[in-house]
Parts: sequence; C-alpha cells; structure tokens
Amino acid sequence: MKLFPLHLIPASPNVNFMRLRWISIGVAILLAVAASAAMGIKGFNYALDFTGGTLVELRFDRPADVDHVREQLATAGYEGAQVQTYGSGSDLLVRLQNESGQDNAAASAAAAKAVLAAVDSTANPAHITRSEFVGPQVGKDLARNAVWALLFVIIGFLIYIAFRFEWKFAIAAILTTLHDVLIVAGFFAFTGREFDLTVLAGLLSVMGFSINDTIVVFDRVRENFRNLRVEPVELLNRSINQTLSRTIITSFVAFLSALALYLYGGGSLEGMALSQMMGIVIGTISSIFIACPLLTIGALKVSKQDLMPKAKDLEALARRP
Repeated sequence: MKLFPLHLIPASPNVNFMRLRWISIGVAILLAVAASAAMGIKGFNYALDFTGGTLVELRFDRPADVDHVREQLATAGYEGAQVQTYGSGSDLLVRLQNESGQDNAAASAAAAKAVLAAVDSTANPAHITRSEFVGPQVGKDLARNAVWALLFVIIGFLIYIAFRFEWKFAIAAILTTLHDVLIVAGFFAFTGREFDLTVLAGLLSVMGFSINDTIVVFDRVRENFRNLRVEPVELLNRSINQTLSRTIITSFVAFLSALALYLYGGGSLEGMALSQMMGIVIGTISSIFIACPLLTIGALKVSKQDLMPKAKDLEALARRP
C-alpha cells in the first residue's frame, strides 16, 4: 500500500507576502517602539555579572538539589540568588547581588556566612570553599566590552553585505537584525528577567541567525534577477517563496536545539536559551516580512540598476565555457 507523504510546507509555495509589506513594516515599527520604551522606562534587571556582588562556592557532602537550595535561600531573604552546579553535583556556585550600602569585602563575608547558615543541614552538611566580593567595576568593564562586541558585529555585517551585494541590501539587513535584537532585549526589560552574560551571548547569536536568514533571501534575489525579468516587487516575492521551505525547516531545527537547552540546561542557561528561542522565531518572521519589504520603501527602494550583476560578475560569466 502506497502512503502519500504529508507536505506541511508546499514544494512550490506562492504566497503574496509583499502585499502585506506596509502592515508588516508598521507592526515592526510599533514593536520596536514598545521595546525601546520598555528598556528606557523599566531598564534591565542586571545580574551579578554587571552589578557586582558576592560569589560563594559551596561543597556538600552529597549531591545537592539546586531547586531546594534556591528555595532555602529565598526563605532566608535572598530571592534573587543565582545557584548553579559546577564540577561535581556536590559543588554549588551561589551569586548574590549587592544590597544597598553593602559593597565591601566585610559585607561579602557576612553574606557568605548567612548563605551557609541557610543551606547547611545535618542531612547534607555544606562547607564554604571560596567566597569573594565582585566589585561593580568588573560589571562596567563587561558592559563596555559588550557594547564593543555589538558594534564590531554590526560593522562587520555592514562591510560584508555591502561588499557582497549592495549598500541598500546592507542597510536593510542591519535594520532587520537590529529590530530582532531590540525585540528580544525589550522582552527581558519588560518582564524584568535577569540580564546576565548568558543572555548577552544569546542576543549575539540572535544577530548571527537573523543575518544568515536575511542573506539567504537576498542571495536568491540576486540569482533570480539574472534569470527573471520582472518588476523588483514581484522578484522579491518570488525569492521569499523559493527560500520559504529552507527558512522554516532550518528555523525549526534550531528552535528544537534551543528548546532542549532551555528544558535541560539548568537555570544558569535558561536566559540564553529563551533569548535564542525568541530570536529564532522573530528572525524567521523578519526575514520574510521585514527584510525584503524594506527594499521597496524610501531611499532603500531597489531598482533594476541596483539588482544588475556587477561588472566583475559579468566578466566571470563571460569567461565560462
């Protein structure tokens, strides 16, 4: 008996995405404004990595339950404590943010003793193996390095896309990528979730995923123009449809990987996994509904001259047998 395959994605989709370009661009602008407002008004809930605080390493006689330790610390008044395992299951790393007026080594030592008193028990005794105070200057250095990393990525993308395609494509790709990062960052600001180095790493990976999806579509736009003689809007629409299956399948697999990290990676990687999952979904949508529509408005509007093959490309084609 022959089974008919179930095609969730048509082999040759023909959806008129460009018909919705004004709506999609309007929604993108509203989301960007909302995310910017959330970051400007509420700000980020910076973790110890950026604010400074107390770091305590604990060693238990037997493997400890991380969730139970978090509950014990919350009961003791340390609701924002970060708890994660390192090394063996008997070693835990506890991070506490600075309290108002407590920013020295003596206060840090007192906090470490309070942490030990909260989690120590006769059933599973704990010992402090190391405790230290992390000054806010470290957080300032990390924040500055994060800004430099972001600028480096943006400038690198601009140079690469402008060299490979054309400056209008470069601007559209960067705007799309920044939109994706802005939405994810705005979510963390609006919800008050902790913003630490793992979340920052997740945002940088969002940039890479978003720009990759956009480049795939733009590359198909360039290829189609050499074979099709249609108006730019129709050409952009065909290019999106032709790469739709690849985009959705790649995004789905990447999302599953991030979901596994979110479910089984532990609390220390939860923020990074969440930012990656959001970035994958938003980046997929933006590569379809934002990147190409941007090439039809204002100064970014592409013409046939913009899509014409470069002189060096024509020479390479002429040399082919």
